[in-house]
Amino acid sequence: MIDFEIWDQLLRQYVDAQGRVNYQAWKTEQPHALNQWLQHYQNRQIESNLNNLEQLALWINLYNAFTISTILERYPLDSILPRFLGIPNWLGFLWFFQRKAYYIFGEHYSLGQIEHQILRDKLQEPRIHFAIVCASVGCPLLRAGAYFPKQVIQQLDEDASRFINNPEKVRYDFSTQTLYCNKIIKWYRQDFLKVAPSLPEYIATYLKIDVNLISTTPIFYLNYDWSLNQGKCTLFPNKN
Repeated sequence: MIDFEIWDQLLRQYVDAQGRVNYQAWKTEQPHALNQWLQHYQNRQIESNLNNLEQLALWINLYNAFTISTILERYPLDSILPRFLGIPNWLGFLWFFQRKAYYIFGEHYSLGQIEHQILRDKLQEPRIHFAIVCASVGCPLLRAGAYFPKQVIQQLDEDASRFINNPEKVRYDFSTQTLYCNKIIKWYRQDFLKVAPSLPEYIATYLKIDVNLISTTPIFYLNYDWSLNQGKCTLFPNKN
């Protein structure tokens, strides 16, 4: 089984409580640490008997690690939008999510493949949408620590609650009786509807306000913030 301790230590050192990454400090102080950790597993065989919890922790960690490694390679930049990556038009999104650039366990993967074929189709866990990040502010907050098999369900519950109770992601307007949601809720609605009769009712399972959300509660989707999830260009306090 892959050892997540190095990844965990890097996240604890360079990610703050708001999920912002100090890319500048990370790239200056430990520019090769993440890739060295990933390279250690490039030609190893993935264990065939991993249970669902082990697979969840593994592929969420790898998705986020591959994302961060891509940003560190190209940093400084302000967004993952194509114009900031130096790639023309919306083809940049195909480059970011669909290129099989990540070599692990003797195979090449894309971020899209990990997300859609493994985490969504195979593992059928809708809460991954509150855990995997594309390095944008609109994404879920990056956890300042790794996912571990024995804690991954609790961690995903915490992620879902943190996302849904973050007014920048989800909020309810009592005056208009309207639910305002991050577009992740819209983009992956089918995943949430596999475990709840409606999107408002799914959100109600985590929302910590006294409101009766029903299937007919109107939803308005917020503009998505594609700016980079970077923190201040100063060192975060070391949490170790």
